[in-house]
Amino acid sequence: MFKAWIILFCFSLGAQSTTVSQKGRNFFKDKTTIDNPFNLRDPFKAPQTKSDVKKTGRGFKITGKGEYSNINETSLEQLNLETLRVVGVLIGKERRAMVTSGGNKITILKEGMKIGPEMVELKAILPGGIVLVEKIVNVYGEEEFLETVVPISK
Repeated sequence: MFKAWIILFCFSLGAQSTTVSQKGRNFFKDKTTIDNPFNLRDPFKAPQTKSDVKKTGRGFKITGKGEYSNINETSLEQLNLETLRVVGVLIGKERRAMVTSGGNKITILKEGMKIGPEMVELKAILPGGIVLVEKIVNVYGEEEFLETVVPISK
């Protein structure tokens, strides 16, 4: 008698589990109008703020608070130092230099940036041009700094 109860209990438990799983899948169909409620955002996770996303629109990018640019960013390692031309200089609180290397593409540089495959540092931006500093090793094995002044091209 006891064995019969155990067998009957096991069969009823197995039959209930299949109907419950099918009911669980369709539970939200008559309760909500949301198509897939499990794909919604986690309510305990902070939403992504607008400043986290790099914004684009109308032909320009918003790179920071109050900073707008329509110039595409280029890799500074690709600039060729032999064909580097200084097109313009912006003097003010934050100095900038506009340079081109071989083509019509203009790159905006700040002081302290590393340029080219040799990682030459842009040391100073002056009204007449820019100063580049390169660290080299001389014939005696000592490190030297080589300064190069690139004037504004006409």
